Amino acid sequence: MFGSIILNRILRTDMFAPIAVALGVGLLGLAYLALKPLPPKICGSPGGPPVTSPRIKLSDGRHLAYRETGISKEEAKYKIIVIHGFDSSKDLNLPVSQELMEELRICMFFFDRAGYGESDPYPRSVKSEAFDVQELADQLQIGSKFYVIGVSMGAYPLYACLKYIPHRLSGASLVVPFVNYWWPCLPANLAKQAFNKLLMQDQWTFRVAHYTPWLLHWWMTQKWFPSLSIMAGKMDIFSLKDIETIMKMSEASNVGQEKIRQQGLHESLCRDLMAGYGKWEFDPMDLKNPFPNNEGSVHLWQGYEDRIIPFEVNRFITNKIRWIRYHEVPESGHLLIFDDKLCDAVLRNLLLG
Repeated sequence: MFGSIILNRILRTDMFAPIAVALGVGLLGLAYLALKPLPPKICGSPGGPPVTSPRIKLSDGRHLAYRETGISKEEAKYKIIVIHGFDSSKDLNLPVSQELMEELRICMFFFDRAGYGESDPYPRSVKSEAFDVQELADQLQIGSKFYVIGVSMGAYPLYACLKYIPHRLSGASLVVPFVNYWWPCLPANLAKQAFNKLLMQDQWTFRVAHYTPWLLHWWMTQKWFPSLSIMAGKMDIFSLKDIETIMKMSEASNVGQEKIRQQGLHESLCRDLMAGYGKWEFDPMDLKNPFPNNEGSVHLWQGYEDRIIPFEVNRFITNKIRWIRYHEVPESGHLLIFDDKLCDAVLRNLLLG
């Protein structure tokens, strides 16, 4: 009797062990699949989205898609490269009138940053973004110097331009610029104060991007916890002025929206967050004035009511970097560039001083 009990326990143990191992392997496999992004759907590849825009080929073989607007580059006096922000693309539609383009003789170039829209994916860094801008300018033959505008998340590539290719710039505008709360230059109390003004779900997303970037794809796609608020369509992050702008913009067709993430969420949004909130090779305070003889200027535009980028950080930065001209707009939020008059002001200050 005793022997049969022992035998049954051994059999149960022998049966349970393979089952436990199988379950463990299965759970690890599921975890691996959740953490590992799907391969990108590269534009122009078999089964990938079609190429519908003009593109240039970079020296490393990648392609960048771009859009040109305004007067022709051959006749233009001012050539401006616009760097789009998070979850956006070259189809970013700024309210610049044709009259202003012709009056000042402006040609503007918009491009899809790596992994967005129709530009090939790349494990980008802050530094690589600057050299993409430089190669774009060279291949489009817009001259040895040009102007750059970086909007929101598009500001970290512009900071990189100020660091790595300042000799190529005629002027630069950081519009509602992105902030990395882990920059060494930020006092701990200021960074904490500004960070705590964000929605909790955004705080956690930025922490994941900074501390555990290998988890970011899972975090951005899981359904257990709230992820980035802008992807969830939360309106809490917008000021009253922003909401008015959104309502006005909704009346127009949203060209190219379906293409933004078409090559994969990881290649577009996740890589953007990882590069921006990762550890940089330089600190903004390390930047040198690219225009020591006032032959150009750098501007920073900040909405006082911006709930996505707290004004305190950018006000602090410009108080320390005195050669950046600070424009704080009292009643505006994060979407100030989409106000006709403010967009006009951004351009005139950049080009005319």
